This record gives sequence, C-alpha cells and structure tokens, in this order.
Amino acid sequence: MTDRHHLLVRGGTFAAVGDGGDISGVRSGSSPSPEGLFVRDARHLSRWQLTVDGAVPESLTPVADGDTARCVLVPRGGRNEPPAYTIFREQAVGDGSFVESLKVTSNRPVPTTVRLAVTADADFTDQFELRSDYRTYAKTGATRSREVLDSGVEFTYQRGEWRSRTTVTAEPAPDAVEETGTGARRLVWTLDLEPHGTAELTLRVMARPHGDKRALRVPRSPAALNAELIALEGEFVEGVAFPTGWPELAAACARGLADLASLQVPAQGPDGEDLRVPAAGAPWFLTLLGRDALLTSLFALPYRPQLAAATLPALAAAQATETGANAVAQPGKIVHELRHGELAHFGQVPYGRYYGSVDATPLFLVLLGAYVEQTGDLTLARRLESHARAAIGWMLDHGGLTSRGYLVYRADQGGLANQNWKDSPGSICSSDGTRASGAVMAAGAQGYAYDALRRTAWLARTVWADETYAALLEQAAGDLRDRFQRDFWMRDRAFPALALDGDGRPLDALASDAGHLLWSGLLDKEYGEVVGRRLLEPDFFSGWGVRTLAAGQAAYHPLSYHRGSVWPHDNALITLGLARYGLHDEARSVAHGLVDAATAAGHRLPEVIAGYGRDTHREPVPYPHACVREARSAAAPLALLTAVGGA
Repeated sequence: MTDRHHLLVRGGTFAAVGDGGDISGVRSGSSPSPEGLFVRDARHLSRWQLTVDGAVPESLTPVADGDTARCVLVPRGGRNEPPAYTIFREQAVGDGSFVESLKVTSNRPVPTTVRLAVTADADFTDQFELRSDYRTYAKTGATRSREVLDSGVEFTYQRGEWRSRTTVTAEPAPDAVEETGTGARRLVWTLDLEPHGTAELTLRVMARPHGDKRALRVPRSPAALNAELIALEGEFVEGVAFPTGWPELAAACARGLADLASLQVPAQGPDGEDLRVPAAGAPWFLTLLGRDALLTSLFALPYRPQLAAATLPALAAAQATETGANAVAQPGKIVHELRHGELAHFGQVPYGRYYGSVDATPLFLVLLGAYVEQTGDLTLARRLESHARAAIGWMLDHGGLTSRGYLVYRADQGGLANQNWKDSPGSICSSDGTRASGAVMAAGAQGYAYDALRRTAWLARTVWADETYAALLEQAAGDLRDRFQRDFWMRDRAFPALALDGDGRPLDALASDAGHLLWSGLLDKEYGEVVGRRLLEPDFFSGWGVRTLAAGQAAYHPLSYHRGSVWPHDNALITLGLARYGLHDEARSVAHGLVDAATAAGHRLPEVIAGYGRDTHREPVPYPHACVREARSAAAPLALLTAVGGA
C-alpha cells in the first residue's frame, strides 16, 4: 500500500483503513500503523477490499482524518469515458464492531447493472506479530475456519482453549459468497440500477475476542455510531473554561479532550466494578499502561477528575501482591502494562500483566494525593489506603530507596531494557552515547519518589490519622532530596545527571528529564532556576518544545525515539515545573511552541515529533513511528492551560 492509514478509534477498538477505505492487511515498513480492525490486541479483519465490475475503484475524494471514514469512489476510466456510477463509502467503529455503508448512484439515463463485491478475511494476528522487530512466534495447533451464513460469513480462530470469531453480515444479503483461493471470502451483489437510480448496502463486522463475555450489540449505521461518539466527546469537552484570549490553546484542549473520550477502555476495580480508563494510545497501545494513564489523569485532573477516579482503583486492582520474575512483579508494585492478546495469554510475550516500570508506583501515589487534595474525596483515599501503603513499601524495600538510597531498575531480558519513561534501548546514556549498564537510578524517577513520599505523608496525617507514618515519610523525602543534590548534580555542567549507573557514576547526558525534577519539586530553588533557564537554551529548545536530549552531544539524533526528539507530555511536565519555580516567561515559551506544533497538525499533538529546530524547519517534522492518538499528548494542552493559563 502506498496510501496513508486513517485511524478510527472507539474505546478498545480501532480500524486502520487506506485512502479508499480498503484494508490490505499489509504493513509498510515506513508506516506507523498496521492495517485492519483490532480488538483486544488481535486483528479481527485483515482484508476488506471493495471492487466494482471486477476492479478496484478510483478515489475522487480520499478518506480524511476524523471519527468517520468517508470517501467518494468511481470506476477507473478516461476523460472520454465518464464514470457510469459513483460510490459513496462511509465507515465507523463501535465497541468491538466496524460498520460500512455503501451507496451506489448511477450517472446514466438508462438502466445500469453493477457487480459489486467486498472481499473479507480475518487472520486474528496478534499485534506483537505486526511490529517491525523481526520476531516470530510459534502457534502450534492453531486452526482457522470459515462458515457461510445466510447474510454473510463467519471467521473462527482456535488454538487450544483460545477461540476468537469475526462475523460479517450484510443488508441486503449478498447474492453469493465466493471462495478466493487464499482463505478470504468474497461477498457479491448484482445491482440493477434504474436511470440515475441508487442502491444502498450496509455491512457489519462484529468481533468476538477470546474471553469477551459482554453482550453482543448489533452495530448501527456509521452515522449513528458517529453521532454517539460526538455526543461522548461533547460530554468530555463540556464545562471546561477554555482561554478566550488564546484560541489555539483552546482548540488544542478541545481536540485533546475529544481524543481522550475515544480512548477510554474497559477495566475493573478491586471489587470487580466496571471502569473506563484512558488507554495509552492508538494504534499500538490501545490498552491500560500504568505510567501513561497516571500522567494523563494528572494532566486532566483539574478539568476531568473522573479519569483519576477510574485510573486509581483500576491500577490498585492490578497491583502486584507477590514476586514474579517473568513479569518483574514484586509486592506493592503498580502494573506497567496489561494485554489481552493471544501471545500474552500463552506467555509468549511478558505483557499480559507486566510490571517493568520503576515510576508507575510513585506516580500512583502522586495521583492519589493530588486527586484527594483536588476533590476532597476521602472515601477513595481510605479505600486505597492499603494499596498506597503497599506502594510505599515497594519503594522502600524492593524499589531500592532503603538499600540503595534511590529507586533502581535493571534491564529485563525479554522485556524492557529501560523502565523509566524513556524505555527504549540506549535512551539512558552518557553524552557520548554509552549505554547504562547494571543497576540504573534514573533521575526523573527520584523526583516522582520524592513527591510520592510527601503526598502520602499528607494523606497519612490528614486522612488516615497516622502521625508516626507521616513523619517517617517526610523524613525519607527530605533525606532523598539531600542525597540527590549531592550525588546527581554535575557541578562542571551546572545540571543534574540523567542517571547513575550501578557503581554510582553519573551518566552525563544533558536530558529533558531534569524538567521533571522541577515538576516534582526535588531541586532547591537555586538549582531549579538554573535548570529551568538551561532548558530554554537553543540546544535544548527546538522552538516546538524541549528536546529529550540537547543537540550537540554525540548521543543526539533528531529522529531517535528518546535521544533528541520532542515529546508533548515531557514538555507538559517541564512547563508545569517551570511555573512551579516561578519561571513564567520560560513556561510560556515552551507552551507557545507546543501549541504552535499542535496548530500545525490540526490542533492534535502526536506522541512525539522530530527534534529539528524551528529556525530551519517552518513546520514540525513528524516522527515516523509516532502513535497518532496518544492519551498523554491529548492531555498535554490541559497541563499547559494549568501552567500558564490563557497567556
């Protein structure tokens, strides 16, 4: 496929279609998205191709980005042979479903016959098989079957106890369902059109993933699904006071809230209650990721506290209670990633319930304290007291605060090499690019730990009536702050190290993580002001945002994932930190750069953009593999609004 992929997202379901609305099932190496219909990490529709009179039609109006895919198609022909008919195609996704309406209109004054066909297939491929990481996964005993129905076809996949289905039905029913020789099935209609007449068809694809016990809802029309989603998005946007003097920020906030509405996925709380929590992003992370959901909820807290009210119990329910080496689990640790796919089910990837994050646990405590302070919801604070105490216990014991003085992680073989927010291999490094080895103490995580200790001390004193525990946590926070400024501060560079290695040596890369220390308040005011101003110098600040790694270092690369790119959520934390330290001019500079980047992309911030400077590139350069819809980026404009208001 040479055309772009367009994402339709609704909760835990997304579809990626091409410019003409087709799904080829092929992923281009340069594309950030796999094509298909995906539910719970599995591809429930791998081919969906429309043909008319035996040929793929031409796009007059290709699919545009939006909640509904609409395009206008015609049969291919020349200037001297105007199209005999026009096809109006509309598609939308619901919860576990994909619906398409086709309207074929004759352009001739005489009766016209059109042979229309839709070729469909479902390969049930796990998302992890579609990543460009050269891994393969054995699926011994797996079988696929197809059953022709009165109004369509049903595809079934089975591997041991694992069973998934995809049902395709149509109104009116197809005249025939044909085999293609490749396993796909072709639904065929012969349409007899009156002069300038019209025929309409509706096709419904319903996915039934393994373990999904929800009642199957027959999806309605694309128009009805779109209206439903618009109403949901409107609920998220309604009532937020957007800045009237800065319409671009207002538009970015509105776009972000609408995206957050579409990214809500199901989860369960400690008592089995049903919840809706922010997924990390589409297409690759349409699931609950602890760090991402926590930061998203923190950014949105002053405007949509219900996100935090769902995220906190959902993560509490998945909190580790015992040690599990394969999942990096330890008692009290907050989950990093939850997956529902086949490979996770059979243990072929470790992410079914994976705890490879050093910072989700302190961020859980930060959000709990901030939520209670913001809302006064003492009921949730008391309900999650045991979970909070367990999280503190993990930080002090397994996390390393007591034994090493800092939160510590080691590379997880088969999982994540780095377990802070910069989790790609090589992201934690020295300025020359040398990677960290052995135990790693990442700077940003220490800031989160400091804030977590202080906020939990406040909860202990004001809600749990435990003065002794509060004093213990306050002492631990103060000691951590003193140690950090002694061990991490690089006097020759007037900047904190990105991390310490297992021997306590600083990794001297100049990195944006220093801005997270401002957000958490770990640095003394003098150090904080120096760091904040340094982040606005040209090697750090691209004009669109602060780079993850300052330019000019050997490790810098503007198109790397974490070594020179610009991340909106990273910059949102930095902006909040700058404002906390009274650096309001600097905060406004970062906010304006980020809002300008959003404006250039239709007011939507992607997961990450390239680190090229605004002085040489008049538009932000996209990062080639960014998630198009990402919860932290969607919430980032709200954090900017909190930090700088409508300035």
